[in-house]
Amino acid sequence: MDFTFTEEQQAAVEAAKAVFFDVTPDTVPSPALTAGAVADDFDRALWAKLAASDLLSLVLDAEYGGAELDPIALCLVLRESAKVLARVPLLETSAVAMTVQRYAQPQLARELLPAVGRGELALTVAANGRTGHDGAELAVTARRDGDHWVLDGAQTGVPWAHTCDHIAVPAHTIDGRTVLALVPRTHPGTNLADQTSTNGERFAEVHLQAVRIDAHAVIDADGAWESLRNLLTTGTCALALGLGTAVLAMTSQYTAQREQFGFPIATFQAVAVQAADRYIDLRAMEATLWQAAWRISTGAQGALPAAGDVSVAKIWAGEGVRRVVQTAQHLHGGFGADTDYPLHRYHAWAKQLELSLGPAAAHEEALGDLIAAHPPGQGA
Repeated sequence: MDFTFTEEQQAAVEAAKAVFFDVTPDTVPSPALTAGAVADDFDRALWAKLAASDLLSLVLDAEYGGAELDPIALCLVLRESAKVLARVPLLETSAVAMTVQRYAQPQLARELLPAVGRGELALTVAANGRTGHDGAELAVTARRDGDHWVLDGAQTGVPWAHTCDHIAVPAHTIDGRTVLALVPRTHPGTNLADQTSTNGERFAEVHLQAVRIDAHAVIDADGAWESLRNLLTTGTCALALGLGTAVLAMTSQYTAQREQFGFPIATFQAVAVQAADRYIDLRAMEATLWQAAWRISTGAQGALPAAGDVSVAKIWAGEGVRRVVQTAQHLHGGFGADTDYPLHRYHAWAKQLELSLGPAAAHEEALGDLIAAHPPGQGA
């Protein structure tokens, strides 16, 4: 495998590092000390900086003011954002924008994408279904009514729903197809109930009651929802990798300075072995992430569909990031639980990422189904 990044992808990383350089994780109250959400809105100042640096238009076509880069570039930027726990809907907005660009009617793309690139519109996705365990496309029904679609149902755990402008809602039709509706947050019949995520962010349970959406704002092309979900899952793996990388660096610095019996604890064999194991986890997370990002970026064929590589990446990301933060807490001792120190924030975010879009066990089951459906030698 050749994981060498292009000059354009590397330039995106440098731009992201410049934007995230002065971002600190403790700009909002600690989730451990806050009964509800840590803030009502995402980081609008940071969002404006991302727009000014052309990172919100990174994956858009030139006709919409974009740089025409691929999901690999997006994952590289997401990795940098997670190192500082950036509180912005970068993954959701970019993934929905790419789906609109590829699958939606040109009218919808022209309405949304230039404004997305300028930072004037933020997008999110209802990807957790009604309970967080069912398929998201099963939670809402969609029926055609002339020039409109009518949506009914509820989706739980929708990130940034109270502050994003449009919510991408997957829904199923009476004949079993999946469509993807772009629902304005304030659209008649749309109600948002407050929820708080594990990492303290303001989520919402979105209720749709006879919501009428213009047909041009509903994507009914085959594969649109599957493509969007693969983008979201792969991007979540990139966030987990960035977070884990930052936590291991934090742990390395702490154990190199903390002394017992006159020596840094990093020199103790038990500490060094645990840190080495977590380094191996990160390298496995990295390899599987770039394999998945490469598959969805290029459409390359393999023994399994791209969803198989995405599931492998999510299995490693979910299990790996959990092990990294648990070891970090252990090696930091009581200091790791101090709410004046940022590690507990990373732990909360890691748990959110671990369970987001399905824990490792759910993806192991999905991977097993794919293997059963594609015997060796049959190809994807």
